[in-house]
Amino acid sequence: MTEKKLIPLAINGGIGFGAKLTPKQLIALGTYLDEDTEIELTTFQQLIIQVSEEKVETAKDELEAVGFSVYKVGPYVKSLRTCNFCQGADEEGMPVAIELNKRIAGQEVPFTLRPAYTGCPNACGEPLINDIGVIKRLEHYELYVGGQAKGEDARAAVLLKDKLEPDQLYDLVDAVLEVYRKNGRKRERLAKFIDRYGFENLKKEVRIS
Repeated sequence: MTEKKLIPLAINGGIGFGAKLTPKQLIALGTYLDEDTEIELTTFQQLIIQVSEEKVETAKDELEAVGFSVYKVGPYVKSLRTCNFCQGADEEGMPVAIELNKRIAGQEVPFTLRPAYTGCPNACGEPLINDIGVIKRLEHYELYVGGQAKGEDARAAVLLKDKLEPDQLYDLVDAVLEVYRKNGRKRERLAKFIDRYGFENLKKEVRIS
């Protein structure tokens, strides 16, 4: 008998008030799991499941129908890690976080890239220790790049640009990803890419004076 090829999928409950799942979602998820199946819970608010290759598209449709977001696993931009929006959706910019995630999650990059967002300077979403970090400050947004949470070269991200409007934020993140995609080496993390490429060179490429 030919062994079934399994495809990993990363799923989460979408961007909202904290990392929450509903019974309806758990029931839908259970239809793709055997009794002894292990599910990996990542630090990025995602569950990693294994689905047989011929069921991938059906699984994606059915899981998305109950409110899950489904992403590829590998060298892609991960879904946006967020804070709990404890002061409210509008005040902390949930619509901006949702739109940013929609634009960048799943993009192919040289190495798995972790973006994070937080709706106030308390930075509960840990944007400063992730590859790309966004902080909402009053009515504007700050974009940080090159954070790294682990390893001997762990570091905080560096401010690339502040006082951004939402459209400026989206465009700047897209520009950073494009520079990284074109110039980064295979399996080169964004922080190491910035070290090699040069922070000032990155600013020039994305047209920040």
